[in-house]
Amino acid sequence: MLKKIIFILSLLSLLSLLSCSLLTLAEQIKLNDDAPKTYVVVKGDTLWDISTLFLQQPWLWPKLWRLNPEINNPHLIYPGDILKLVFDDNGEPMLVLEPVKPSYKWSPQIRQEQKKDSAITLLPLAVIAPFINYTNLLSEDELEVLPYIIGSDEGYRMSIKDFNVYVSADLDVAHSYAIYDKGEELFDPETGDSLGFYVNLVGTGQVLARGDINNDIPSTINVSEAKREIQTGDYVIPVNDGQLFPAVFSMKAAHESLRGAIVKAISNGREFAKLEVVMINRGIEHGVTVGDVMAIKRNSPAVVETGSGPAYSAETSRWNKMTSADYKMPVESLGKLMIFKVYHKASLALILHTDKPARINDLITAP
Repeated sequence: MLKKIIFILSLLSLLSLLSCSLLTLAEQIKLNDDAPKTYVVVKGDTLWDISTLFLQQPWLWPKLWRLNPEINNPHLIYPGDILKLVFDDNGEPMLVLEPVKPSYKWSPQIRQEQKKDSAITLLPLAVIAPFINYTNLLSEDELEVLPYIIGSDEGYRMSIKDFNVYVSADLDVAHSYAIYDKGEELFDPETGDSLGFYVNLVGTGQVLARGDINNDIPSTINVSEAKREIQTGDYVIPVNDGQLFPAVFSMKAAHESLRGAIVKAISNGREFAKLEVVMINRGIEHGVTVGDVMAIKRNSPAVVETGSGPAYSAETSRWNKMTSADYKMPVESLGKLMIFKVYHKASLALILHTDKPARINDLITAP
């Protein structure tokens, strides 16, 4: 009996070691065949762009980039920096920062002073900043407690910019506020559950006068910018000034068990590709975090073998669907996306690349 227990424990230990070895192997860095030996960072580069130059799996960037403790903020990379590909004592590839002048001591203060441009970011801020600053998805319960427009100084139900509008709440004077309409309700294609309302930004403004709702006095907002007419009933939410996407940010592969789908393209296009923002039906409650990299995939059209040969299920009769054998069609990979904003049930992602245009209901999985 004792020998049997020892054998089982030994087997479990061996399986554990094998599992760890496979995991380590899966996370090993694989360089591109044409990875450059040196690269000079230019303005407009993103961390993802640079990572794709060197790595077959760009989300493993933290394993390639080795921080130099002698450099102030060593995690930051600036335009003009020279990145050099070298190998450590174990033969593992690593990127190091090469001083412009090899004989020059690169002190933290001088490096910081000489870098006039901002550090490069993981994703292009010009694309994602509006989505970071402004709200995009709200539940019915959240909408019910938001302040809203009750009218304007001109007595119109719809107003354009340079009007004053009145709001059903006590707002902070001199604070910036965004104005939204309710937008469309989004649903999980798998469960049919509501993901929330994708609210549309219609304008922004500053508070001129704080209200006193307890005495039925509304707050006053001067509308400085409007995308369309602002209507009574539109919602008012503070702008997230100063909460932009940070330059220092960690990307990683999404959890291997994650499965979901694209439920909306912000462009509202039928097809969409690189640098377009999409929403997926997975969020905080599913373990999604900012920086997760995911694969975009699509089920190939279903095919059945009929008496007259193979036919697409969508184009054949109900009888053929019921009586014919189904082929197990493959799931094809289309591209990659990265999460940059997470809600409770959904998330916003930027498409990093596609081999063919993505579509609504395309699948998302771990890469």
